[in-house]
Amino acid sequence: MSSPITIRLGQRARQRIAAEGLQAADIAIVPAAAGGPKGLILHGLDCWMFGEFFRHAPRQRRLVGASIGAWRMAASAFDDPVAAHKRLARLYAGQRYPDKVTPDYVSRTCRALLDEVLDGRVAEPLQHPHHHLSVLTVRGIGRLANTQGTRWREMAGFLMAAAGNAMSRNRLAASMERVIFHHQRDDAHWLRDGFDAFSSHFVGLSEANLRDALLASGSIPLVLEAVTNIAGAPDGAYWDGGLIDYHLHLPYQRDPGLVLYPHFNDYIVPGWLDKSMPWRRANDHALENMILVSPSPQFVATLPNAKLPDRKDFNVYGQDHDRRNRDWLQAVGESERMAEAFARWAEKPDLHLTSSF
Repeated sequence: MSSPITIRLGQRARQRIAAEGLQAADIAIVPAAAGGPKGLILHGLDCWMFGEFFRHAPRQRRLVGASIGAWRMAASAFDDPVAAHKRLARLYAGQRYPDKVTPDYVSRTCRALLDEVLDGRVAEPLQHPHHHLSVLTVRGIGRLANTQGTRWREMAGFLMAAAGNAMSRNRLAASMERVIFHHQRDDAHWLRDGFDAFSSHFVGLSEANLRDALLASGSIPLVLEAVTNIAGAPDGAYWDGGLIDYHLHLPYQRDPGLVLYPHFNDYIVPGWLDKSMPWRRANDHALENMILVSPSPQFVATLPNAKLPDRKDFNVYGQDHDRRNRDWLQAVGESERMAEAFARWAEKPDLHLTSSF
């Protein structure tokens, strides 16, 4: 029977696992990509990692995410991460929207969803003794600095940003900058030295800004409203962290530990606007300590509609919310097969079943 997962290893990760096997204590960073409903397929791996694998191997771990990835990592930092992930999967799959919605309506709906996920326990993901959360967001600058209340100015600003990105990813840095909301006991020093063209701001997470940071990290331009007036952060309009950091191409090599990256693709795209540019896929020394785990094509073929859940499903299913909810939750249930397969591999790694970056 074909495996439900594919595993890719960086050179340093491969050498270390060949010599020492894989222990939970080896994992220093867990990234989580943007990608909306695609993140549901990682539910089983999330529950296994944080409910079992890491449970008896306490150490400081950096959990860093954008958009749905930030929501997943916030759930992972709860005292009961499995219960938090189950809430997130159930509530996310259960979203319902009328035929025509405004960005304000979607923002209010997502804020209410986040409040239910946080379940009145905002302090928990901020105070975890070992798992330190970082939430990636984007702050508009240049033409995107002053677009509030003007949909056409926002649209024009993002069209200009996309045009610049088509020529060079570096040009996108004229339109947006990265703002990292980080655990108070982790100053995110591994991200502070420049590693790409984007300016970065660092803001400590608190009960006053966690909700807004998480909502901003998932606020797709023109679909949700920009988030403003975030406590402790520079003034401005904040949007989806995936615009800059879609699959989180970050300087992981700076950490001596390993990176365990459950992902819905077997490759890494730097920014959301780079999705249609395969020549921009990451394949460099930043991935040398990475273990990338993703659904295999054979596994995806067994899911409803033979694909991962995605944002287009809101249009494809239309007002048949029950059928979409059923199919998405079926994919969530099937994701346990991925977790079981990786747990077996982690217990006795077979490097012949992996590929390299």
